[in-house]
Amino acid sequence: MPTPPPPCRWDLPDPALAEPGQDLLAVGADLDPGTVFAAYCRGLFPMHLDTGELAWWSPDPRGVLPLDGLRVSKSLRSSIRHYTVTVDAAFADVMTACADERRDQGWITPDFVEAYTQLHRLGWAHSVETWDDAGRLVGGLYGVSIGGLFAGESMFHTARDASKVALVALVSILRRDGLDRLLDVQWRTDHLATLGVVEIPRSEYVQRLAAALTLPSAFATA
Repeated sequence: MPTPPPPCRWDLPDPALAEPGQDLLAVGADLDPGTVFAAYCRGLFPMHLDTGELAWWSPDPRGVLPLDGLRVSKSLRSSIRHYTVTVDAAFADVMTACADERRDQGWITPDFVEAYTQLHRLGWAHSVETWDDAGRLVGGLYGVSIGGLFAGESMFHTARDASKVALVALVSILRRDGLDRLLDVQWRTDHLATLGVVEIPRSEYVQRLAAALTLPSAFATA
């Protein structure tokens, strides 16, 4: 069972009270486990501004992947057979790969790596890893899991379809007992849309989040 983090000492904003279309809700606070945990429970997530300041976001609209809407192409189905998938076998390695400064629009700074690694140690953050036949880590993803919420943070690949294979495995984990869990991807991008990601109003996201938080985590038996 996950270990409860310390209480949050900040007065975090309520996304339900934000102006429609306003994504950035606050600047400041910290990345302590209790702060980050409380933020996700409210529908917020952290990301630095270009100035380096820590900011808290709640996009409107919000990108989510319906668990019955994942699009798996014929080529992706073929790729799945060529990889081995694990859960929580290499969390730090997945985060490090996602944080590679050579990637475009890199935002995962060392303080983020430390923060989410702490959440992982407490049982609130998880990774899904993809390995090739030679036993090399070639793809994966990580995110925060609280109740029936999985907030996907980032994914990477160094081999064809390796990150998509991890996503297919994640959806399978979240769906396995038929509960209506919530897979949050923050923003819908053109790439994510090809996988089935859609946009929903923040007001709907907040309602779905409240329901999801009452459900058991799919990672309790992953």
